Amino acid sequence: MKGNSILLFLIVWPMIGGLLSFFTGKFSRLARDYFADFVCVVELAVILCSRKSLGTEFFTDGVCGLGLKFSLDGFRYVYSVIISFMWAVTTIFSRDYLRHHRNRNRYYLYVLMTLGAIMGVFLSADLFTTFIFFEMMSLFSYIMVVQEETPEAQRAAQTYLAIAIIGGLATLTGLILFFAKTGTLDINSLSKLNPEIKNSLYIPGFLIFVGFAAKAAIFPSHIWLPTAHTAAPAPSSALLSGLLTKSGLFGILVLSANVFLHDSLWGFMLLILAIITMVLGAVLAVFSINLKRTLACSSMSQLGFILTGISMQCFLGIENDLAVRGTILYMIGHSLIKLVLFLCAGVVFMNTHKLNLNDIKGFGRGKKTLMFAFIMGGLGLMGAPLWNGYLGKTLIHESIVEYIHMGKNSLSFMSLQSEILMFEICEWLFLISGGLTTAYVIKLFMALFVAKSNIETKGSYLSWPNKILLTVSALILPLIGFYPYDIGDKISVFASGFMNAPEHHHIINYFTFENLEGSFISISIGIIVYLFFIRYMLIKDGEYLDLWPEKLNLENYFFRPVIGVILPFIGALFVKVLDLITAGPVTLMLSNISKVKFIRPPEDTDFGFYHDDTEFESLGHLLPSSLAYGLMMFTVGIIFVIAFVML
Repeated sequence: MKGNSILLFLIVWPMIGGLLSFFTGKFSRLARDYFADFVCVVELAVILCSRKSLGTEFFTDGVCGLGLKFSLDGFRYVYSVIISFMWAVTTIFSRDYLRHHRNRNRYYLYVLMTLGAIMGVFLSADLFTTFIFFEMMSLFSYIMVVQEETPEAQRAAQTYLAIAIIGGLATLTGLILFFAKTGTLDINSLSKLNPEIKNSLYIPGFLIFVGFAAKAAIFPSHIWLPTAHTAAPAPSSALLSGLLTKSGLFGILVLSANVFLHDSLWGFMLLILAIITMVLGAVLAVFSINLKRTLACSSMSQLGFILTGISMQCFLGIENDLAVRGTILYMIGHSLIKLVLFLCAGVVFMNTHKLNLNDIKGFGRGKKTLMFAFIMGGLGLMGAPLWNGYLGKTLIHESIVEYIHMGKNSLSFMSLQSEILMFEICEWLFLISGGLTTAYVIKLFMALFVAKSNIETKGSYLSWPNKILLTVSALILPLIGFYPYDIGDKISVFASGFMNAPEHHHIINYFTFENLEGSFISISIGIIVYLFFIRYMLIKDGEYLDLWPEKLNLENYFFRPVIGVILPFIGALFVKVLDLITAGPVTLMLSNISKVKFIRPPEDTDFGFYHDDTEFESLGHLLPSSLAYGLMMFTVGIIFVIAFVML
């Protein structure tokens, strides 16, 4: 081991803290809660004091074969601060939220283990290290989803884990192919690869992308997000939405800003997926009548906005400053906004134990702290001027406009007309999706704070420590928006080196009419959608209607049948064919020589060759009965090899 040990501490400390909090909880629940808070506060304090460590690295040779490598730069530092801050807030908030819940020892154990794993992702300096901690994070965070152990939580966690495993296998395959072609997984070396081999990296790059896109809830792997966010405890939902999805974007950024730097073909793939994710998420949020599901679908849409910014980095080439800084500010803004909004949802659920808008109507009336926090988060999400969401959304929108203007001013304008038309359509879809964001934010506000309520709240609806946490978290949102040059621009420039941004940075006047116009158009569209669609089509006699067609549920009508029925059938058929080719002749020979009577259980009418062990003579025991058995034993062997390598 060598290098700056602070980087290792930031990863190992919360994992050790998780184990200690688990055992502490065996003796004292109160001590466990405060110790978990202490672990997160120490993590935040250490990273805040680590700015002098910028540019340092840490290596561990031989671990997992290739060793682990970590580094700290501007982007990693900024996101490590945000991770630590959000984890501290949600962990402290969990004390009240989980007061009457079971399995809290398990909850704190895996929440803190997940903190260490996600820090490992964002501090990783090579894709192998990224992958190791990415998979650890996926497995640890599974417990955060299934914590309530209701049928809905178990089903949601099952989907979450399935998508994570499938994505992880795709990424591992891509990394193996990528390493075979390039000989390196070091992130700083990826942008220096020989351009001649770039064309051979699209398939490995896409496979790596699949795993990261699954965690980032990019269409079509978004299916886990609405159900997981709804089923998980609200503090966990804030972390899933605000941070764990960003770990997927981290991997996408590594590919897009290094391997496929300024690659328009890669950018085109990202843009198509971004537009679908952005629009579909917003539409789902408009139709949703569940508070947390609406916020979850909103996260899907906002991740589409961020992916749009990443795609524009590829299209704009060396002029991608606006897209880079917009991506950074949108990622940061969305993380902090969803922290506030999911905690607001947690306050509602703590007091009502319900999430359906028809059951929680008017709960927020007269609750000033809750209303203030929701308004701050809602305005930030809408991209209203003077709030943090406005900065990132404006910069990404302006990057699209900049590319359109570059095309129109090009000497080959005639040959670019169809491409320019495509980007003009994308710009309007960007603005319309922003409008739908405004529409569902208004819908939630009217349901919670304006509608008449039959809910009676006895005593205080929120403890004073959590009121302070919620207020402070909410105040950060307008603070960044009110000081875009002193805070927003400095953060985005400080972190832009990670994405290979140009050294020259544009000076942006955020409050000119041209820049304000996009925000005003989106907000106007949102008001119109709410007044003339939501109020007249989705609300009847004061009740919110769930009109989204059930058959458009991709999880139930596509992914589960494919993964649960079709793929297992194809796999079993493939193994059976190989079995017949290799073991079939031997089995037939043995049946004739040894007089073995083969039987087939009635429950297995498709595949499988069986024998009656009581009549199977000694010669039969010397040979494997089928290739399926051999494959199973091979898998067991692989598991032992992996365990040996890791130890």
